[in-house]
Amino acid sequence: MKFIVKLFPEITIKSRPVRKRMIQRLGTNLEVTLRRVDEQIKVRNNWDKIDVVCVPGTEHLRDEVVSVLSRTPGVHAFLEVREFPLVDFHDAYERTRDAYAELLRGKTFKVRVKRSGRNHDFTSVDMERYIGGGLNQHTEAAGVDVRTPQVWVDLEIVDDRMFIVTERHQGLGGFPLGTQEPVLSLISGGFDSVVASYMTMRRGCKTHFIFFNLGGYAHEIGVKQVALHLWQRYGSSARVKFVTVPFEEVIGELLQNVHHSYMGVILKRMMLRAAERAADFMKIDALVTGESVAQVSSQTLTNLALIDKATDKLVLRPLVTSDKQDIIDLSKQIGAFEFAKSIPEYCGVISDRPTTRGKMERVLEEEANFDFDVLEQALKKVQVIAIDEIVENINAHAAVEALTRVGANQVIVDIRASHEQEKKPLNMPGCEILSIPFFKLGSEVESFDTDREYLLYCEKGVMSQMQAHHLQEKGFANVKVFRPESI
Repeated sequence: MKFIVKLFPEITIKSRPVRKRMIQRLGTNLEVTLRRVDEQIKVRNNWDKIDVVCVPGTEHLRDEVVSVLSRTPGVHAFLEVREFPLVDFHDAYERTRDAYAELLRGKTFKVRVKRSGRNHDFTSVDMERYIGGGLNQHTEAAGVDVRTPQVWVDLEIVDDRMFIVTERHQGLGGFPLGTQEPVLSLISGGFDSVVASYMTMRRGCKTHFIFFNLGGYAHEIGVKQVALHLWQRYGSSARVKFVTVPFEEVIGELLQNVHHSYMGVILKRMMLRAAERAADFMKIDALVTGESVAQVSSQTLTNLALIDKATDKLVLRPLVTSDKQDIIDLSKQIGAFEFAKSIPEYCGVISDRPTTRGKMERVLEEEANFDFDVLEQALKKVQVIAIDEIVENINAHAAVEALTRVGANQVIVDIRASHEQEKKPLNMPGCEILSIPFFKLGSEVESFDTDREYLLYCEKGVMSQMQAHHLQEKGFANVKVFRPESI
């Protein structure tokens, strides 16, 4: 089983040293992530592509390899190929027929041949005509269509090897993670900040997260879940930090001493000040926010300019001209929609007839009433955790009893998203299993029988721990975690 990884086109137009560095980084990233699928997978860097080779007998891992390659920044597309020695045209035709005969049944097709490497005594067109003629005569294809074929029959010739492309997959695009400078993303867990974080990851920035907790531990649980999701899917080739800043008292100070019309702008300025301090410590030069022009009152151009003046850091806004629906649609594409829709936007609770055209003199006047010692105290309580440690140990105080066996009076609750449940069903004969995606738990838990125990299950055991801890805090002591030894 072999895959040919095509580079994102913007990589190929870089200078030779930059292109070489990006290819090396992409290869390293793929090695890190694919090693988790199978330690024997080989990644080989070339000037115009990267080869991913799986050892024989690992065909059952094909879907996992495809998933990793499709979610790796820097990959434009990748081809599943079968590799053979290049003998002659007729041998090439026979191998192509064996690979494509069923796929061509009743469909039009066109053969494409791409050559590279040593000099060949034939042209790509010569081979296309020979193989195309053979397929047209000796398969049940509907014929050749050179303009709009239903099936493309793709072959690549490299030196004395022939690669028959059996399937083509779209990649994520962008630059390899780590080829650009790191950034610190202000993540609230809502659609905007989540998608903005994804976009900087896709562009090659090692994206750390800073979270301003306005809603207690439940809020923190939700944001950690979505940040972990982003990292696991698009950024796990690099370790990043998750920074938590307790901001409840800052909100209290704003409510008491700042005029309601300026609370939104000043809250954002306080967040940028705190993020700047964290970024200085982490040696990061740029902050990322999910703001979009005129989406809310604090995001008018006038107010954004006032907010930016609170920091000397570069503030990146990947969504600055994006429509809300486009942001929501992208959150669905990256698998973050269900997370984000269940997290309240706490910033909105302090919006009361907000100004859309703030004045710097008034901002400074209002901030003069704010006790900045409250902000300093919040910064002293900052918690920093490597995001992969969320998987290993959410937090010492968040541990909930995890059971490996199911008793007669216990019910398993599969809290994975619906598509995860369909892809890998939980098979536990003799056990009662409820399918309740995590984002519906809050409403469904009210109907749980108080005389029974409910064991939350997810594949890695992280989300189940978070949700169980949250529900126990709300008084549902009969909720625990199910972590089977094997399924």
